[in-house]
Amino acid sequence: MSIFGTMRTAVSGMNGQANRLGTVGDNIANANTVGYKGASTSFTSLILPSSEGSYNSGGVETKVRYSISQEGGYSATTSLTDLSIKGNGFFIVKAEGGSPVLTRAGNFVPDGDGNLVNAAGFALMGYSYNAGAPAVVVNGFDGLVPVNVKQQGLSAQASTSGYFQGNINAGAPVVAAADLPSANADPGADNTFKTSMVGYDTLGNVVQYDYYFTKTAEGDPSVPTESEWEVAIYRNADAATGGTSSFPYTSGPIATGTLMFDSYGKLTESGTVTPTITLDMDDPVTGQTIEMDFGGLIQLGAQSSGEGKLDGLAASELKGVNIDKDGTVYAQYADGSLKPLYRIPLATVASPDLLTPGSGNVYTANTESGVTVTGFAQTNGLGYIQSGSLESSNVDIAEELTEMIEAQRVYTANSKVFQTGSDLMEVLVNLKR
Repeated sequence: MSIFGTMRTAVSGMNGQANRLGTVGDNIANANTVGYKGASTSFTSLILPSSEGSYNSGGVETKVRYSISQEGGYSATTSLTDLSIKGNGFFIVKAEGGSPVLTRAGNFVPDGDGNLVNAAGFALMGYSYNAGAPAVVVNGFDGLVPVNVKQQGLSAQASTSGYFQGNINAGAPVVAAADLPSANADPGADNTFKTSMVGYDTLGNVVQYDYYFTKTAEGDPSVPTESEWEVAIYRNADAATGGTSSFPYTSGPIATGTLMFDSYGKLTESGTVTPTITLDMDDPVTGQTIEMDFGGLIQLGAQSSGEGKLDGLAASELKGVNIDKDGTVYAQYADGSLKPLYRIPLATVASPDLLTPGSGNVYTANTESGVTVTGFAQTNGLGYIQSGSLESSNVDIAEELTEMIEAQRVYTANSKVFQTGSDLMEVLVNLKR
C-alpha cells in the first residue's frame, strides 16, 4: 500500500466534495433566478489495479448534472409579456450577434426598439405573420425573427376574404327572373333571405355589404333534381333611401352566383358557388376583391339563418399585445379587435438534462442531448405558453443546505485521511534519523 496513494485518494475526495459544494453554492445563489435549473454532483469510483499483497487506493471522479427537465413552480405576474411554459419545451432566444439558444426564463420586457428581451438580454424569437400564417421549420431556426411589440399609431387592414355559413329554407318559393335581386328588383321580404356583413376598405373605413339569397328553381327529390338559388351582393351605401325597401340600388350587384343543392340539402359542384370555389366580390368603389366562401351553407326545411364574417380591421389605435397559449402574439386595438403579429415556437431535444448550459440561463444542444426539434405549443408533446406567469427555480433550499452539511463533513473526513498519511510519512522520515 502506497502512503502517497492514500494521500492522493484523500485529495481526490476533497476535490470531489469541493465540486459538490460548488454546485450547492450555485443553486443557492440562483434560488430566485427565473427558470433556473438546479445542478448536482454525481460521484463514481476510480479503481486502480492491485496485487494480492498490495492494495492501490484509487479515488473518486465527479460529474455535474442538471435537472433541466424538472419543472419549477409557477407564479402569476401583472405583465402580459412574462411567459412560462407549462410542460415540455424551451423558448428560442438570441443575443445580439449570437446564435439561437434555448431557455425557460420567460421574464421578457420590450427594449428600446420594442423587441422582447429577458433579464439576461436574450431576445425572444418567433415567426412573423407578415407573409400570412407561418409554418414551423422543424429542424432548424430559419425564418425566426425577434418578436417586436413596439406600439405604433393607427392601423387598418382591408378585407380580403370572408365566409357565410348556415341554413337557407328549403320551403322558400321560386322567384321569377325579372324579380330577382340580381335584376335590381325587390322580390319581397317573404321571398328572399337577406343578411348583411361589415368589411373594411384600405383606409379602415367601414363598408357594409347586403347579401340576398333567392330560390330560382325547385328541386325534385323523386327524380332527383337539384334546387337552385341565386346569391346577389350589393354595397349597402347604394341602397335606396326612401320607401320600405333597399331596392332599387343606385348601382348593380358587385357579385352574383348560383348555389345548387342536392336532395339532401348539401351544396354541390353544379353551381358557380361550390364547396371548393369561392365567389369573388369585386367592389368597384374600393377596388377590393373579397373572396367569399359559402361552403358551409345547407338547405333544409327550417327558417333561414346563418352567421358570417369578413376579415380586416377598422382604423384603430394599438393599445397593447396579447399572447395566446399556442404562442400567437396579437396586437390589441382600442376597439377590441386583435391582429396576429407573431407566433412563438418552442424547441425540445431528446434528452434535455444533457443540454450544455451557458451564461444567462440558456442551453445549447450537443451530441449527447440530441438535435433540436422545433414546433408550435400544444403540438407533438410540447407544452403551452402561459402569459402573465413565470417559472421559478426548481431549487429546494432545504435540500441544498443538507447537501452542504454533508459535503462539509465528508470534506473534513478526507482531510483527516490526508493528515494521517502526512503523519505516517513523518514517521518514516524519522526512522532514518
